Amino acid sequence: MPLPEDNSSAALIGFTLPKLHKGKNWYVDFFAYDPVTDRMKRKKYMLDRQKKKGERHIMATMLITNITQRLIKGWNPWVRNDSTRHLAQFSEVLASYREYIEALETRGTLRHKTAYDYLSRLGALESYIQECHVAIRFVYQFDQTFVVDFLDYLILDKDVSATTRNNYRTWLSTFGTWLVERRYLTGNPVEGTHMLREKEKLRDALPAQALARMREYLNKNNRYFLLACMMEYYTFIRPDELRHIRIGNISVTDMEVTVPADVSKNHRERHVGLNAKILRLMNELRTFDSPSQYYLFSDSLKPGQDMVYLNRFRYEWKKMRTALRWPESYQFYSLKDAGIRDLANAEGVVVARDQAGHSDVAVTNRYLKQGKAVPESVKSFDGLL
Repeated sequence: MPLPEDNSSAALIGFTLPKLHKGKNWYVDFFAYDPVTDRMKRKKYMLDRQKKKGERHIMATMLITNITQRLIKGWNPWVRNDSTRHLAQFSEVLASYREYIEALETRGTLRHKTAYDYLSRLGALESYIQECHVAIRFVYQFDQTFVVDFLDYLILDKDVSATTRNNYRTWLSTFGTWLVERRYLTGNPVEGTHMLREKEKLRDALPAQALARMREYLNKNNRYFLLACMMEYYTFIRPDELRHIRIGNISVTDMEVTVPADVSKNHRERHVGLNAKILRLMNELRTFDSPSQYYLFSDSLKPGQDMVYLNRFRYEWKKMRTALRWPESYQFYSLKDAGIRDLANAEGVVVARDQAGHSDVAVTNRYLKQGKAVPESVKSFDGLL
């Protein structure tokens, strides 16, 4: 459908601004000058793949904003240049990257170990997008914000070491270079991110005052999230493992929670003690009225048939942290740091090691990071000198 001939301003500029059209079919379209035909030609992006109206509106807004910015900068959809691949589907780009790595391995250009490592990290990236429902559809959305969020997810939700996180950053940089070389991006978004020192932590353990304030706040506002926080503080079950726990994994008689082997980070079944305070809260919330196959945390953090999204814990935590005006160093995983510290102080580091499922006391000691405040007991210590 050609642009009306009296629209001289659009012809002079070389394009019209993109617009959203609703009806039987939803789409965004605009006109741009085609030098081959020497006329204005319509470009159309269908939105019918998004089933819900809300998703269509979001996609339309993203398309209109991105297309407008690129048109103003001189992009033309009918002229092949470096920018034409920015709107490539990210899932298709990942599939092409996987084929590329497999081809290099087949030809002997890439060692099997290296290829396996690259594809393993690619799988982790795809799992992150799926588990956390990350809204990335086009390759241009692979930006620094996305990279930082993914690396934070590895540290805060997957509990990987700083070394593992840095290895992922190195791979992401290699992947970013691959994207730039193939004109999907004009710059490598990983270059703006930094490496962590091997023992650097992004979180601080919660002091006693903060724990008391949190309990008071959640008792009033969200008791189901309070249960999640208490599970993290008392059982040390990792957030990614915690969302897999079902009602049937909890033994009231033995006061234990079983973390199945297929859920556990080290792929070994383990049993962790369940504090009496947790059981009391579960009884008050009528947790055990639900079927044994239900997940402990589902929609609204109540028991249900569907597993809670991984980033739901972090979402609720950020909401509470904002309300309590806490620093960003207080993370959901800080509850595990605080729990290990308090259990080790009360019952000894060996008990804390066993509850956390650590292979060695040295691992447990890494959680007992020295606090910033001077302990009051030091000030009143009655020494022998």
